Amino acid sequence: MFQLFFNMQKPVQTQQTILGIDPGTNIMGYGILQTCGSRSASLLAMGILDMRKLKSPYEKLQRIFMRTLELIDEYKPDELAIESQFYAENVQSMLKLGRAQGVAIAAALFRNMTINEYAPLKIKMALTGNGSASKEQVADMVRRFLHIPQEQMQVKLDATDAVAVAYCHFLQLGKPVTHGKYSGWKDYIDKNPDKIHTK
Repeated sequence: MFQLFFNMQKPVQTQQTILGIDPGTNIMGYGILQTCGSRSASLLAMGILDMRKLKSPYEKLQRIFMRTLELIDEYKPDELAIESQFYAENVQSMLKLGRAQGVAIAAALFRNMTINEYAPLKIKMALTGNGSASKEQVADMVRRFLHIPQEQMQVKLDATDAVAVAYCHFLQLGKPVTHGKYSGWKDYIDKNPDKIHTK
């Protein structure tokens, strides 16, 4: 007679920190989540970078780059989750937003972080189940999912939008890698040849 013994231990849940960014040239929102595998997430910080008083567009881009580096160096996130560009009739607005997004991505790549882009529709669907949800509805779901006291929600919606991007990425943990995930500059260029221009 013999007995079989099975190892019933659960797999170790590794901790991960996610930096979420809602890019913008006037206000950039950010949120940092601490996760335990794909099981749970908690809020470490959220806030905004307000650049509305700055006149130079290049000074704004510099501030975005430097603030993103500061957040990375302070919280040591493992990955960046950032809202991708969306179509807008105003071409100038799209170009400005694309620059802001690109600078934040460049800062993360400078620190060798993995980049994950999520479309606004996907973020809203992931948190609310409604692709046309308002910013207020997204903020309310962020508060509920992360158990944030109501008194701590007196922040700009850009901040809760950034937390929503990070939470959307948290929900993707353990799922197949999306096209918007990059491991470095070469990987980013390989997957985005249309964004590279040569004279």
